[in-house]
Amino acid sequence: MRAAPIRTRTPLALAALAAGAFAIGTGEFVIMGLLPDVAGGLSVDIPDAGRLISAYAIGVVVGAPLLIAASNRFPRKAVLIGLMAAYALFNVVSAVAPTYDWVLVARFLSGLPHGAFFGIGAVVAGNLVSPERRARAMAKMFAGLTLANVAGVPVSTLLGQQLGWRWVFGVVGLIGALAALSVAVSVPDVRSAPVRLGREMRALGRRPVWMALLIATVGGAVLFSTYSYITPMLTEVAGFTPTQVTLLLALFGVGMTVGNLLGARLADRATMPTIYGALVADIVISLLFIPALQNPVTTIVVMFAFAVATFMLVPAVQLRIISGAGDAPNLASGANQAAFNVANAVGAALGGMVISAGLGYASPNLVAAALALAGLGLAVVAGRSDRRERTQALRREEREPAAVAA
Repeated sequence: MRAAPIRTRTPLALAALAAGAFAIGTGEFVIMGLLPDVAGGLSVDIPDAGRLISAYAIGVVVGAPLLIAASNRFPRKAVLIGLMAAYALFNVVSAVAPTYDWVLVARFLSGLPHGAFFGIGAVVAGNLVSPERRARAMAKMFAGLTLANVAGVPVSTLLGQQLGWRWVFGVVGLIGALAALSVAVSVPDVRSAPVRLGREMRALGRRPVWMALLIATVGGAVLFSTYSYITPMLTEVAGFTPTQVTLLLALFGVGMTVGNLLGARLADRATMPTIYGALVADIVISLLFIPALQNPVTTIVVMFAFAVATFMLVPAVQLRIISGAGDAPNLASGANQAAFNVANAVGAALGGMVISAGLGYASPNLVAAALALAGLGLAVVAGRSDRRERTQALRREEREPAAVAA
């Protein structure tokens, strides 16, 4: 019996990749809501517990390029299964680690497979469909990450508050194991040329790729400069209760999901205009967020719009990076995940600086607007370079026939 055509298995394959993204998203973000519980359970203060978040982010930045490079000779499907199995294992280790130091190491190890899974998974997802649908296919995988913020994180936070934070990492490990099994069953074993590390490294040096990585870093920092402090904004400025904030954060996750899918559809049609539009929207909405916090209704509306606008950028930049890398997209795609985690650290640090300067809990939105303006400047430079290269290519084509005719 013949194997089912790839196109008939694509929805299941994308769902399996999304399940992996869901596990990673839940494991990455749930600790933020359980930080006091983790600190109390490990007998450390909140800043020390916060280093567990940093350890994970460092793991992502380190692991993305190293694991993609180390796995370059293996089939992509096998690598994805191994990465998700490792993610499941290290989360279980986080759950049973006896001391703070061991949990710190476990969180670093948990971060290692994160970027490589997304980087390779995005390439695999894009290759399952026709070229004009690549951004939408990648967005369906990344939908697992946004859905984690809608359901995975709130439910896991509640579980952790009731049963203890260690149970949460155990559950994340179980979800990761099920995701690895789903990838093994549903993702087709598409034969492709071996990944050549030298070619992958050269792809990172291509102007469209490194410019897109810069845009991804600055654009991601727009999100995290505000999102890192969204809870005190909502409670201290807008006047919502902690219980209401939990529901609003789920709504924020819905906005991420909408922005992800909308941005993918637009990016498939016109990638750079989608990037321009998302960054312009980020500037406007970030500035509107400050007065909007004075009213509960406007707060909800603008917060949702902010989530949509910031995540519209994600699939567009991912497509730009993979397209710019040409036949060597794996390392570049993984580098995008590293850039996103650098953005996490940079955005949170800059947002914290303006709060510490006494500008108030709404002030990170000013940082977000400034970062979006900087990102728009980078995008305009990238777009102009594209047009210049196209013009030069057309001129070369015009000269070549003239030379032949002479």
